[in-house]
Order: sequence, then C-alpha cells, then structure tokens
Amino acid sequence: MYIEDIEKEIQSNDAVMLYFSGENCGVCTALKPKIQSSFEMHFPKIKQIFISASDYPQIAAHFSIFTIPSVLVYFDKKETKRESRHISIDQLIQSTKRPYELFFN
Repeated sequence: MYIEDIEKEIQSNDAVMLYFSGENCGVCTALKPKIQSSFEMHFPKIKQIFISASDYPQIAAHFSIFTIPSVLVYFDKKETKRESRHISIDQLIQSTKRPYELFFN
C-alpha cells in the first residue's frame, strides 16, 4: 500500500472513508467491524479503505494521523469529516448523513 494508491482512490471515487487503526489497539479492533457495517448499511456508495497506522506510518503521517483509531471521510476529493480516538458511531453516521444525501441525491 502506497500514499499514491490512496490518493488515487480519493481522486477517482466520489466518496471515500479512511479508517486508521493499529495492531495493538483493542478499541481499533472492536470499532472496525461496527464502522464497516454501519457504512455499508447507511452509505453504500462510500468506498472504504482500512489502513494500519503501525504497518504504514508514512501513510498515517501523510494524512496527519496522530492518534488511533481515526476516521476520515472525503466527498468530491475534499476531507469533510475527521474523527479520532473517542469515536461515536451514531454521531459519525449522523454527521456523514447530510453531506452524503446532498452529494448522492
């Protein structure tokens, strides 16, 4: 996985969600399937990319990730949402719903 690959995905997709986690992060491991299924259910048109910050520290640094877990949501190549550390799935869904509906409806 390279920075260029992720940047290409952001440029070529209408909407992208990046999820940064770590291999020794229990919260990251527990949160990942919940976020994944929530985005699949509520936002099927958002491409999901999961990145291990411990395996790819250069990618985490490129996206200014200083804490994990972190979620970045892009619409039309622009970062519109960033959540880190204490992530509420309900709040993440609510705050992503409006731009998603505006962009895709």
